[in-house]
Amino acid sequence: MSSKNRSMPSLHSDEAAEDFVATANLTRYDLSGFKPMRFEIEPKAAALNMRLPASLLDAVKARAKAKGIPYTRYVRMLLETDVAQAR
Repeated sequence: MSSKNRSMPSLHSDEAAEDFVATANLTRYDLSGFKPMRFEIEPKAAALNMRLPASLLDAVKARAKAKGIPYTRYVRMLLETDVAQAR
């Protein structure tokens, strides 16, 4: 077995996951199936209402669906990325 072909064990609790990450050599595991995870912690206190051409909204929804996220989150991510680049 190649050193990078180990599959991840099933971890049934947060404690088990914490222990595994703290003690395992993760370079020996195949992490190619993992996806980046984004946690939204900051509260959303403001709202935005905008009018768009239907074709643009459909395209945004299709891109969001391809990424597996709600289209409102996708729009927020686009805005956050653009604002971060401008800083």
